[in-house]
Amino acid sequence: MNEEIKAVAQRLIGLRDIMDVSVEEAAGVCGVSIEQYQKYESGYVDIPVGILQSMAKKYGIDLGTLISGDEPRMKTYCLTKKDKGLSVDRRSDYKYQALAAGFQNRKADPFIVTITPEETREIHYNAHPGHEFEYMIEGSMKIVVDGKEMVLEEGDSIYFDATKQHGMQALNNKKAKFLAIII
Repeated sequence: MNEEIKAVAQRLIGLRDIMDVSVEEAAGVCGVSIEQYQKYESGYVDIPVGILQSMAKKYGIDLGTLISGDEPRMKTYCLTKKDKGLSVDRRSDYKYQALAAGFQNRKADPFIVTITPEETREIHYNAHPGHEFEYMIEGSMKIVVDGKEMVLEEGDSIYFDATKQHGMQALNNKKAKFLAIII
């Protein structure tokens, strides 16, 4: 089990207990079944960023705080140097770098996401409240939004309703790297 996932799951449980939120209510906030939410809190399954964002909003805390356990301190700006974003490694084939984790009261959460080329694996789908914008930086990927398959290549972008099931897959046996902004 990934220790980072377990630590985030423990923070979710602790916040839910402190805020006196039932598992049923937490699952409802996330738009998932009670069983699925309990799997997230178990620390044994990947917790999608959108789910974490929903719970952070529910508890009135920063997404970066939920992920890292540290409070953001920046109020005017947050500079993130290349490859120095807060690393959020929750799945073996996805690497997330939070680009604004140190900024308080963000209106959006920008990430650099790198997907390793594993074309034989099934696409992992997820859905979460809000919208999502993605801009391809390197490589190409298949993206499926609400059943519609599309291919994004360097320079392409997509904006979509993140409440719809969506998933991505690197193509051409090369990594795919993109800017994702969850709003």
